[in-house]
Amino acid sequence: MMSSFNRESTAEEVVDGLDLSGQVFMITGTTSGLGEESARVLAARGAQVAMLARNPQANLEAAEGIRSSVPDAELSTHQMDLGDLASVERFAAEAANQFERIDALINNAGVMCCPFGRTTDGFEMQFGTNHLGHFALTAQLMPLLRQAEKPRVVTLSSGGHRISDVDLDDPNFENTPYDPWVAYGRSKTANIHFAAELARRFGDELLSLSVHPGAIPTKLGRHMTKEMIEGMRERAKASSSSGQGLQYKTLESGAATQVWAATAPELADQNGKYLADCNVAEPGTGEIGYAPHIYNPPTEAALWDLSERLVGLSF
Repeated sequence: MMSSFNRESTAEEVVDGLDLSGQVFMITGTTSGLGEESARVLAARGAQVAMLARNPQANLEAAEGIRSSVPDAELSTHQMDLGDLASVERFAAEAANQFERIDALINNAGVMCCPFGRTTDGFEMQFGTNHLGHFALTAQLMPLLRQAEKPRVVTLSSGGHRISDVDLDDPNFENTPYDPWVAYGRSKTANIHFAAELARRFGDELLSLSVHPGAIPTKLGRHMTKEMIEGMRERAKASSSSGQGLQYKTLESGAATQVWAATAPELADQNGKYLADCNVAEPGTGEIGYAPHIYNPPTEAALWDLSERLVGLSF
């Protein structure tokens, strides 16, 4: 399908005319960047937005910033660390007491190209935070999602999925030399596999989509050196059909695809798909193309089973 939006469309434009009053949206990683902008835009359309972040003070400041432009914004802030499964479990228990349902969960938070490290539970940081943390969160919020009429789960991925498929034999770099880009690529492919398998297993209950927001200058890239940035540009140029390479988006356009995924009625029959530039992505190169390894049911099922074992949870 082709939508009427494109890479220049903003989050405000994709929800223009929508009344989201009474709907509950939950977003991870809301202290800045895409998460904060998504929260602002959704709140401006009347949605109740739960803002989840590791840093409670920064999250409060982000909420106050949103209220300065949307005075009647219905926001709540919550502390949760995706790199700590006990923190995810505590938040899920609190959410069960505070919310009647969740209409859309946007798994937005993440880390990118960080130095080697492990989460509280011993997982490689990027795989553990970007994938396993959101996997565990989604599993524990399923009862609230099931209370909504047409719930959605939107999981942020990246064009960086092209760097690497998942490694089911050594997901935590216990035997493989660590490479921050490979680790990032694995985690972003895992996000796509998770979204597709969630749709396959629970497609009669919810809509699950993965999203490439595009290249946006945000705090996500704070760990990147000049050499890493140059390498990213070279990879983008090599995979670009136009030869133009990396093209940055504004923050407003960067948030558009995930907000579109969480709200657009026309996506109801696109369960499990990977989106880019406010469209369903196609195989191939360029910003809206995807690598052939992302749609692979056996790998998706195997990653799901591995993830359940690693986090000790079942859907």
